[in-house]
Amino acid sequence: MKTVKERIEGLRQREQKALELGGEKAVAKHKTGGRLTARERLAALFDPGSFQEMDMFVRHRCQDFGMDKTEVPGDGVVTGSGLVDGRRVFAFAQDFTARAGTMSEYQSQKICRVMDLSLKTGAPFVGLNDSGGARIQEGVDALAGYGQIFYRNALASGVVPQISAIMGPTAGGAVYSPAMTDFVVMVRNTSYMFITGPQVIKAVTGEEVSQEDLGGAAVHTGRSGCAHFAADSDAECIQRIRALLAYLPSNNLEEAPRVDAGDCGPRACPELDGIVPDTARQGYDMRDVIRALADGGALLEPHADWAQNMLVCFIRLGGRTVGVIANQPKVMAGALDVNASDKATRFIRFCDAFNIPLLTLVDVPGYLPGTDQEWTGIIRHGAKLLWCYSEATVPKVTLITRKAYGGAYLAMCSKDLGADQVFAWPTAEIAVMGAEGAANIIFRKEIDAAPDKQAKLQEKVAEYEELFFNPYKAAERGHLTAVIQPSQTRNRLLDAFAMLADKRETRPPRKHGNIPM
Repeated sequence: MKTVKERIEGLRQREQKALELGGEKAVAKHKTGGRLTARERLAALFDPGSFQEMDMFVRHRCQDFGMDKTEVPGDGVVTGSGLVDGRRVFAFAQDFTARAGTMSEYQSQKICRVMDLSLKTGAPFVGLNDSGGARIQEGVDALAGYGQIFYRNALASGVVPQISAIMGPTAGGAVYSPAMTDFVVMVRNTSYMFITGPQVIKAVTGEEVSQEDLGGAAVHTGRSGCAHFAADSDAECIQRIRALLAYLPSNNLEEAPRVDAGDCGPRACPELDGIVPDTARQGYDMRDVIRALADGGALLEPHADWAQNMLVCFIRLGGRTVGVIANQPKVMAGALDVNASDKATRFIRFCDAFNIPLLTLVDVPGYLPGTDQEWTGIIRHGAKLLWCYSEATVPKVTLITRKAYGGAYLAMCSKDLGADQVFAWPTAEIAVMGAEGAANIIFRKEIDAAPDKQAKLQEKVAEYEELFFNPYKAAERGHLTAVIQPSQTRNRLLDAFAMLADKRETRPPRKHGNIPM
C-alpha cells in the first residue's frame, strides 16, 4: 500500500501532466503565430491567481477506432471559475493541442457543469472556442454533447450574460452555441466560423473559397453580423471580453456595477450646439454626440462594422451603464433597413433582459426603399424594432437630434412605444414624411394648376417645412417631454435616468410573445 507521501506525489504528477496539455510538441506547434494555449487564455481572462479548475482528470470512455489507447488530457477542454475585476465568472477553454479540442461526450459534460453552476450562482459564462468539431470516433455521443450545451445556452439566455470567443476553427455544429450567446469575439486571421467548410462547398457547388473569405473575422463582423467584435490577437480578444464584462451585471437580478471615471457629474457640452449641419442633406457622426454625452467620452461598440447606418453601444452616464441605440446620419442617412433593424433589436432585448437603461438617439429619414429590402422582409424585420421597444420595461429615454419621419419616427422609441421621456433639439424635424413628398401629395391640385409647377412646388415645400420641420408641433401635442438646448443634453439625461432609476413596469402574464422573426 502506498504511503500518504507517495499518494500526494502521485497527485502532483497527475496535475503536472494535465498542465502540460497535449504535450510539448503539440503546444509548440499551437503557439506559432502568437496564439495562446487554453490555460494561458484563462490566466489572461481571470484576475491573477483567482482561477480554480474543475474536472481536471476527466477522461473519455470511447473504445472504438483505437481510442481506448488514446489519452486526451482533460478531454480537450479546461473548465472552472475565477474572478474578473473581483466578480465571479465561469469559463471553459477548448484545448486544440489535445485531440484538436474536439467535442466529446465528456468534454460536453465538463462544459455543462460550469454552465449549470453559472446559472445556479448568477455569474456570467465565457466560452473560449478552439476546436476541430465533433469527435467523429464517438459518433452520436459527440452530437448529443453539443445538444446538451445548446439547451443550456437557451436556459441561461436572459439570466446570465454569455460571451463567446472564437480563437481557432469553429465549424459545423460547434458554431451554434456561440450564435446562441449574447456576444461573440473573433481573432483576425486565426479564427473561423462556418457551417460547411471550403472543401465541402467546392465538392457540392464547385465554388472555391478560402477559410478566411468564407468565415473569418472580417466576414462575420462586417458582412453576416454573426460576430460583434474582432481582435488582432488572443491577448486583445481576452481584454475585449474583460472590458465588456465591466459594463454588464452578473445576472438579471442585479444592476451593472457603477464606475466613477472622474466624469460622473453634470456638465455642459457646448460642442453639441453646432454639431447638426445647417444643410439637411449633410451628414455628421453620431458617435461624436455619444462621446460628448458619455462619462469620460468612453463607449464600447458591438457590431461596429455591420449595419453601420445603426449604432449600438454601451456608455456610462453618471457612472451607470446605459445602452445606446442611434441612427448614424453619415451612413445611408441613418435610414432603417433589414440589418439595422436586426442589430438594434438584438441589442435592445439584451439590455432589457439585464436591467440596462436605454438611450435612443434619433436622426432617421425613414425605412430604406427598394425591391431588395421589400423582398428580404423589411416589414417583418422592421416590426421587430417596434416589438422590442414596446416590450422593454427598463427606463427608456429618447433624444431626437434632427429627422424623425413616418414609421421610422415611431420605431425609434417614440412615446407611443413606451418611451418615458422624449427630448428634442431645436433642429428636430418631426413629420409624417419628407417635405417634398408631402407637398406633392397635399398640394397636388394646386401644383398641377400652377403655370410654373416647380416654383409652386418649392413654395408649398417651404410652407410644409415652416409648419412641421421643427419640434414644436409635436411638443404642442404632448409627444415631447421638452425641447432642449443641445449643450444641456447630458444634464437633462442625467436627471431623466436618475428620476427613472426606480421605475417598475409589468406586462400581461403570458408564456412568451411571438416576436416577428
